[in-house]
Amino acid sequence: QVQLVESGGGLGQAGGSLRLSCAASGSIFRINVMGWHRQAPGKQRELVAFINHAGGTNYADFVKGRFTISRDNAKNTLYLQMDSLKPEDTAAYYCYAIDKGDTYWGQGTQVIVSS
Repeated sequence: QVQLVESGGGLGQAGGSLRLSCAASGSIFRINVMGWHRQAPGKQRELVAFINHAGGTNYADFVKGRFTISRDNAKNTLYLQMDSLKPEDTAAYYCYAIDKGDTYWGQGTQVIVSS
């Protein structure tokens, strides 16, 4: 089992920045992919970005050029630097990790962006 704990959410202003972290612990073999989804009230959960073990990244179009995903493999920690925030970025952000073919999810961290 892998446990994921997110941190760094909170209140941000439009045009500002926030940084999310996600720490993985437990029986980790080798986490291949880690990433972030988000879910706004009344909307479906959507992929934000993911990164593989080698550092290859993929972003949803709505965050390209504004968000940066990174990871520290030695610490099994994932990051999401969110710049140029918009009110529509308001959502619960969930990190996930794929280890030995199993997908694990964090409990989520709330991000609220005021205009």
